[in-house]
Amino acid sequence: MDIRTEKTKRSIYNAFICIRSKKPLEKLTVKELCEMAQINKSTFYVYYKDVYDLSDKIESEIVSSVIKNLGSADDIFDNPKEFARNLVIAYASQSSLITTVFSGTRSERLPDKIETALKDMIFTDHPEFKASKEKNLFITFSVYGGYYTYSKNQNYTLDEKVEFIGRMAEKLLK
Repeated sequence: MDIRTEKTKRSIYNAFICIRSKKPLEKLTVKELCEMAQINKSTFYVYYKDVYDLSDKIESEIVSSVIKNLGSADDIFDNPKEFARNLVIAYASQSSLITTVFSGTRSERLPDKIETALKDMIFTDHPEFKASKEKNLFITFSVYGGYYTYSKNQNYTLDEKVEFIGRMAEKLLK
């Protein structure tokens, strides 16, 4: 990617995050995004179909970052406590970005995208798991249970949440 493209995309990204932190996606317009990014609308449309496409691409970048921090996909079954720990820490490391990008009507998208990406990764390595009811249910539980336990319990420390989620994952797998 050439430096001008990189700079333009970074400007659009930064403008999006700035505006998105103040208003819901449904109220964000390409016009105000372009004004803040100091680009023409035609430039925006070279890279994105609309603000939803831009949001989806940023969401996917966040999900990729979370997935990269999980370590081995096999940990979810071999070491569920370590997997849960890595998942919660990955969420915490992206906390402010997650809060901004996945707010409002987009809030359900993070665990959906994490589950999809994780299943893709696991089923690529272990296609035989795809037909396993237990494996599928455990992945869903780990992702959604871990995320909502982490995000809905801000009055507990990160260590307390990591420990609890890890213990529950281990118990469930046994």
